[in-house]
Amino acid sequence: MAGRPPGKGGPEEGTPEYDWLYGGTGAPPPDDATRTVPQMSRPGPEETRVMPAMSRPDQARGDREQAPLREPSPGYAPPPPSSPERGSRGRRPRLPRPRLRWIVWALLLWLVFLVAVPFWAWTKVSKVEAFPDGERPAEQPGTTYLLVGSDSRADLTEEQRRELGTGGDVGQRTDTIMLLHTGRGPNLLMSIPRDSIVEIPGREGTDKINAAYAYGGPALLIRTIEQNTGIRVDDYVEIGFGGFVGMVDALGGIEICPTNAMKDPDANLDIPEGCQEADGGTALGYARSRKTSAQLGDVKRAQHQREVVSAIGREAVSPWTVVNPVRYYRLAMASSRSFDVGEGTSALSLGRFAFAMTRVDGRNGLTCGVPIRDLAVTWDEPRSQEMFEHIIDDDTEGIPEGLCTPSGLPRP
Repeated sequence: MAGRPPGKGGPEEGTPEYDWLYGGTGAPPPDDATRTVPQMSRPGPEETRVMPAMSRPDQARGDREQAPLREPSPGYAPPPPSSPERGSRGRRPRLPRPRLRWIVWALLLWLVFLVAVPFWAWTKVSKVEAFPDGERPAEQPGTTYLLVGSDSRADLTEEQRRELGTGGDVGQRTDTIMLLHTGRGPNLLMSIPRDSIVEIPGREGTDKINAAYAYGGPALLIRTIEQNTGIRVDDYVEIGFGGFVGMVDALGGIEICPTNAMKDPDANLDIPEGCQEADGGTALGYARSRKTSAQLGDVKRAQHQREVVSAIGREAVSPWTVVNPVRYYRLAMASSRSFDVGEGTSALSLGRFAFAMTRVDGRNGLTCGVPIRDLAVTWDEPRSQEMFEHIIDDDTEGIPEGLCTPSGLPRP
């Protein structure tokens, strides 16, 4: 092309047909589509537009309330509600799996502990030959336990004997004799005064019932009770002074409610009137003392013994015993060292005995003494035989109110 240096791709200045491109006066060719872009003018201040104001939510809500509702078209179905997302407010947070696993394992271990400790304690319980040979009463409905509190000091040290005021060995006799009957009716805990005068098999004449233990041990005592009452003894449980104290201390004490102030130097007892907490030593003195009640003597002591036994039962099955592992273990171990049981007594039977002892406190069962006619604890033959028949027939529910009394004496 003329007027353009070789190798240059653009038009050369001075060429007539391109003067308009370099500011000349020439006009662009009519058929050329290249045109200058017109310059846009900026809006002035008066042309600035204002954004429309948004209505407030409450105002919009009012507008919606005023607006008529449209009827849904036929066949319209509302969409299903969307499920809340994980972690939203409406959903309960889940425990992490590792934490939940530890909780399950802890509960399983706790159950194993609750079951294993009593069975371990059972292996420590002493067994004695308690049941006599020869003729005995026939099997009877219900279960009757013989609970004996031995006055042996063999399980006490010299220091403990001084602290508890038990003195030295005076021959092994029974300080406490009780029959616990369980069956269809209310549980019955009946005291047999240790000074009761009865016939002892193999001995001439009569003697105090607790002498049977000294003469022939548990077997002769069971034979004596069965011969004089007609009640068959199914299981035998014996506890000594030391075991009694250990059980009460393992429970952290029990509540006793003396009706008068009691001071007995022989039992190391000095307590005021009214309900109070008692440790093992105080509870033992409370159950042993009979000099603080000149009128009732041994009868009153038997009432205190039943009161203490019931209190031990209530504390043993309290929720705190199960929740507190230390108390649970100490009670189980103290019980294993406290009891001697007959060879025929099983772990299950002893467990039933322990549970039955929690239901003899007057609200859940009956507590009374053998019916007597005087404070010399002479058995009242008609009334005592009536009581024995109710036990033999497993009819504790049918015992008349005046027959089962705390002292054993008839109600005035």
